[in-house]
Amino acid sequence: MKVAVTGANGHVGACLTRLLLDEGHEVRVLIHSGSRALKGLDIETVKGDLDNPVLLEHFCRDRDVVFHLAAKISIGSESYEEVYKINVKGTQNLGLAARKAGVKRFIHFSSVHALQQQPLNMPVDEQRPLALSSGMFYGKTKALAEAWILEQNEDDFQVVVLNPTAIVGPCDYQPSYLGRVIQKIYNQTLPGLVPGGYNWVDVRDVAQAAVNAIKKGKPGERYLLSGEWQSLKTLAKMTCEQANKKCRMPVFSFWLAHAGVPFIVMYARLKKQEPLYTKTSLAILQSANHNILNKKAIKTLGFSHRSFAESLADTIEWFKKHQYL
Repeated sequence: MKVAVTGANGHVGACLTRLLLDEGHEVRVLIHSGSRALKGLDIETVKGDLDNPVLLEHFCRDRDVVFHLAAKISIGSESYEEVYKINVKGTQNLGLAARKAGVKRFIHFSSVHALQQQPLNMPVDEQRPLALSSGMFYGKTKALAEAWILEQNEDDFQVVVLNPTAIVGPCDYQPSYLGRVIQKIYNQTLPGLVPGGYNWVDVRDVAQAAVNAIKKGKPGERYLLSGEWQSLKTLAKMTCEQANKKCRMPVFSFWLAHAGVPFIVMYARLKKQEPLYTKTSLAILQSANHNILNKKAIKTLGFSHRSFAESLADTIEWFKKHQYL
């Protein structure tokens, strides 16, 4: 099929683009900046961004399927307006352009954070309400974008939404925020850990589910793509084992981590770096639901997920092979 992919140079996008090519699809990608992840691939490249409706219509023209992955992943160091412009307005611009161009199927990448995590003692499934009033920029904007794109679903413009959890695995060229955490743990440059953790899912399993959604995804539906929950302490322990090093990182309490946020943010600004953690990232760890169900994706999309241990080992091996470690 003829497909178009936004965010193709990101973690999931790089893996998805390769899988699409392997399965014989003709791929066109939208690139805003940076293309290292796509070097040497047999793809058509369109340079631009999500705030140009005319360019987006050209990007979507003669495509059977559009995969929308481009987004601003925020842990609270950006303004709400900046995150909203990309995640919400950008999705609206692309959705309208795709429909105008005659695209039949639009596969939108949302996030587990677009869904309300409370109550924490009940599992999260696809029936959870959207987090439209969340105080976290990323979750709120992904919820708003998901709500809008699902409203566009029609017989001639079929919308399928995918909601992955925290993603780990190969093809992390940028690398991602979580990829950088793994690198710091491996190199023992992370000063410490905090309690909590994530539900981790392998990027390869997410990409395969996305490709399966071309034919198997039911229009107007969302699918949670989850793996297994593991704490940051376990992540550190397993990463140190891969490095053949002793894990000496202390686990700071949440109250102490919160007290250190102003200093962490100030230091990052002086160094012109992304902060190690923020008030938002700590809140995500504290409020994350441990039980994210994936039964619907397994049944409908043929989704399956590999173990966290395998994913982490493959991530580290990939980083070594590509000289990130």
